[in-house]
Amino acid sequence: MNPLQPAPALPCPAVASAARSTPAGPAPRPHRHRGHRLGWTGLTFLWLGTLASAQAQPAPPAPPPGQFTSGSAERISESLCRHTIRSEWQAGEVTVRVLLPSPLPANRRLPVVYVLPVEAQGGDHYGDGLREIAKLGLANRWQVLFVAPTFAQLPWYADHPTDPLVRQESHFVRGVVPWVERTYPARRSRSGRLLLGFSKSGWGAWSLLLRHPDLFERAVAWDAPLLLDRPGPYGSGDIFGTPENFARYELLARLRGLRGQWTDSHRLILPGHANFRREHFDLHRQLTDWQVPHDFVDAGPEKHDWHSGWVEPAVRRLLADLPE
Repeated sequence: MNPLQPAPALPCPAVASAARSTPAGPAPRPHRHRGHRLGWTGLTFLWLGTLASAQAQPAPPAPPPGQFTSGSAERISESLCRHTIRSEWQAGEVTVRVLLPSPLPANRRLPVVYVLPVEAQGGDHYGDGLREIAKLGLANRWQVLFVAPTFAQLPWYADHPTDPLVRQESHFVRGVVPWVERTYPARRSRSGRLLLGFSKSGWGAWSLLLRHPDLFERAVAWDAPLLLDRPGPYGSGDIFGTPENFARYELLARLRGLRGQWTDSHRLILPGHANFRREHFDLHRQLTDWQVPHDFVDAGPEKHDWHSGWVEPAVRRLLADLPE
């Protein structure tokens, strides 16, 4: 394989793209850096233009105007951008952070690992997954994008049956994923969409994959309550709303229905545990009985947070032998 040709380091290249989807009004004025003769907007379109001939599959359908709009974009570091988002499926303003390889390879769309949060509104009681990934240098090592969305409520990755502002699945699937693929050099195919979570977001990662198997390629659930069989525990009741709505998302029923259907053991990944060791072993035995391929590791116990050492090996399993 030929070495990748480096592209210019761009300060939050999504600014020009984001401005096109914001409500009418003046676009944010980009800061100009010395040496960038074209400025932000020129460099952004130049960079996006280099991707025009790249082979790609269609992205998920874009939401109608006004449902998911991006506002300001802030460059946190050379390779980390933070965007403010107004989403019709969430109450108030939320954010999306994007960690890119530096420099970006030219003429190439990259896989995206979605780093799914455990807490509402960027809470960090259990640490910060994107900060751990940046510290480990995984974007450069693997040449992938890492994207961390936030949610206004405790994230269980479900749509509430009656509250239109608690639609977490819609916010992510119909809002975040298409926006990332319109704005950044993200691979627009199933093999380019990967999910990384633990605890509640581990449930969410598997739920999203099982409910949208043609949209997402793989999902990691580290130390997650995957055997949850009713709404209520761990703050889930306010998100699922009713037992009937929870039944639409319950993992065991969906996994049981996969008996003999999937052959790829890399799609469902259980890379270890801390608090939920018994649940992980029970699920591993059930999946084996149901002939559902999965990648199971008996690793732990470790502290139940993003910084206890599990992220790097989990990302390695998520990206190993990734199909094009």
